[in-house]
Amino acid sequence: MKLPPQQASWLRLFPPATWLSQDRGSSLNSDAIAGVTLAAYAIPVSLAYAGLAGLPPQIGVYGYLLGGIGYALLGSSRQLAVGPTSAISLMIAGSVGVLAAGDPTRYGQIASLVAFSVAVLCLLAWLFRLSVLVRLISDSILVGFKAGAGLTIIMSQLPSLFGVTGGGHNFFDRVIKLAGQLGDTRPLVLAIGLIATLLLLLGERRLPGKPIGLAVVALSILIVSMLGLAKLGVPVTGEIPTGLPAMSVPTFGLVEFDDLFPIAAGCLVLAYVEGVSAARSFAAKHGYPLDVRQEFLGIGAANLAAAFGHGYPVAGGLSQSAVNDAAGARTPLALVFCSVTLALCLLFFTGLLTNLPKAVLAAIVFSAVYKLVDIPALARMWRISRIDFYAAAIALVSVLFLGILQGVLLAAVASIFLLLLRASQPNVAFLGRLPGSGRYSDRARHEGVEPLVGVIAFRPETSLLYVNAETVLETVQDVVRASPDVRLVVCDLSASPFIDLAGSQMLHDLRDELWSRSVTFCIVGAHAQLRELLRADGLADKTDASDWMRTLDSVLSDRKPPDES
Repeated sequence: MKLPPQQASWLRLFPPATWLSQDRGSSLNSDAIAGVTLAAYAIPVSLAYAGLAGLPPQIGVYGYLLGGIGYALLGSSRQLAVGPTSAISLMIAGSVGVLAAGDPTRYGQIASLVAFSVAVLCLLAWLFRLSVLVRLISDSILVGFKAGAGLTIIMSQLPSLFGVTGGGHNFFDRVIKLAGQLGDTRPLVLAIGLIATLLLLLGERRLPGKPIGLAVVALSILIVSMLGLAKLGVPVTGEIPTGLPAMSVPTFGLVEFDDLFPIAAGCLVLAYVEGVSAARSFAAKHGYPLDVRQEFLGIGAANLAAAFGHGYPVAGGLSQSAVNDAAGARTPLALVFCSVTLALCLLFFTGLLTNLPKAVLAAIVFSAVYKLVDIPALARMWRISRIDFYAAAIALVSVLFLGILQGVLLAAVASIFLLLLRASQPNVAFLGRLPGSGRYSDRARHEGVEPLVGVIAFRPETSLLYVNAETVLETVQDVVRASPDVRLVVCDLSASPFIDLAGSQMLHDLRDELWSRSVTFCIVGAHAQLRELLRADGLADKTDASDWMRTLDSVLSDRKPPDES
């Protein structure tokens, strides 16, 4: 039955109204199993990411517990799993620490305030339909950013793996600090970390989709407890508070808006781009539509719930979503089952985590993020498109030198710059006739096309805008000046979907120069929007407007240069 438009609109705003009304018998068991499996994955990862963020370990679990429920209420993806991520965790550690000035209580309050601010920005982004702007961040930029983030995160965890204090503000500073502390390496801690890393990597390869992380955590706790390794100097998580998060309103007024906004904006960009990228892949796999605008509400609800539960910003991630999907999740109800399982763990089983070695948490982070450094993708860019490689390199280097927050913001700027750079250097095809036909093609790209005697026909293969109008004009002028016998120049606008005033002025300038050389100028193949603007800007007084809708072949057949008559 087709719903009234207003009712359908409300259903889109509250996705559970759709998937809860469907047949639950076939998917309830699958969602329950997926939720428990996701919780088994989430426990070790959330503990590790909380430590990466500089927060108590239970805060990471709160993020999965509350963020999952929030996203299940308003998110449009059926498989996306929401919780703390490595990049956001490192961003919090690198930015909130400065604002907290060494006060752990203030640190946690600011982290929750950032999550609340992300929720507010999500609502504003939904209201103003800003999903289009976020798409300006290119895949090439993301490859470089992820590689830089992965290297930075790995570098931040190596001190825990070696049992030293570490330190430093960026990747290279951390490398220098770690190199100076290698003499203080604790062999027992390093052995635990390396064995855990090996087991995690082997488990990922041999038992994909299984909760290997939880098994490694349980094994490490058992060994440390039985052998008393904590007394021998092996760092452990210590006591984790029992019970559910106490819900309260975040503390406002802790920091200035100018300090808070860049952090929240950076977290939003990371959360939305990573979450939507993962959600799209699963929506395509399972054949249902994804509402990218609705995702702002889903991410916003997840962060609002996390903020009220003393958590920090959360996002949808590919790795945890892959676990959720592989375990059989069919609807977001799997996130609710995951949250219930995590709540039971917080109530009854936190005591078991007291002797969890921090080196194992570092190994979990390493095994989760090493794939972010996608060397084959970078090599492919170098081989196929250098401009994409340079864009990725800018993002990578900016993250290594400036950190996650500044890196993601600079990556966003680099994406826009890359877009403008590409638009400013369009291909201008100079056309020749395909033998025995009335079709025309780019002489530079196709062999065997017949040159046009006394005629230059060019086709800008882009919209004519202020960023490229001068380039197109100079390209055509160079060809005209090198062709003393030319009597007719034809501009084919069939590949130009849009034109602005700068593009129109370029056509004015080209026509005026050609007029001074006694060369006829003609425009063909102009679409409706182009014709309206060109007519309003006076081009109809300088060229024959009746030609604007015609094809290049018909115009050349009627208007041959004098030497071909």
